[in-house]
Amino acid sequence: MSEVNTMTASKSHAYFTPKDYLEIEKISPIKHEYMQGQILAMAGASKAHVIITGNLSAQLINHLRGSGCLAFATDMKVRLPSLNIFYYPDFAITCDERDRVSEEDFILHPQVIIEVLSDSTAAFDRGDKFANYQTIPELQEYLLIHQQQVLIEQYQRQSNNLWIPHIYQAGDLITINCINFSCPIEILYQNLEILS
Repeated sequence: MSEVNTMTASKSHAYFTPKDYLEIEKISPIKHEYMQGQILAMAGASKAHVIITGNLSAQLINHLRGSGCLAFATDMKVRLPSLNIFYYPDFAITCDERDRVSEEDFILHPQVIIEVLSDSTAAFDRGDKFANYQTIPELQEYLLIHQQQVLIEQYQRQSNNLWIPHIYQAGDLITINCINFSCPIEILYQNLEILS
């Protein structure tokens, strides 16, 4: 979400329930996130953001085929009921049967969440949003993918709820342990070089 949209939304004193939000989102032509009664419009994505998300989708959807896990890119909400929040992560993976059988327009139990950073969202994705995602008991790995350089920040949950950081750079093999996935980091950045 962009800072401009957050400021605009915060000027509105209307309170929306989660049910109101889900009904509005079904008919809205644009996506919104929901934070404790406020509905916040999301900014559009850059070409680089869309290319990285597409590359990620191609790799992970193929990898997860037949595993019982589901990968969702950009348009699936993650609900954080204890905080009264809905987010649209750039990518989420759930292996939880409750998410597979649910008829809701959101998931509750992702194991992996991935965000592609932009200048307007980087601080939020790394700070408050990450802290909020940590309330999901099933979440094992959180990744932040930079657009401007070949760089990925990964945070892995340990048994004592400590999050261990790892940095991947050019030439590295990126690994998402909880789904037994690995690939050269450059694959996620393919075709960015042809943007002018």
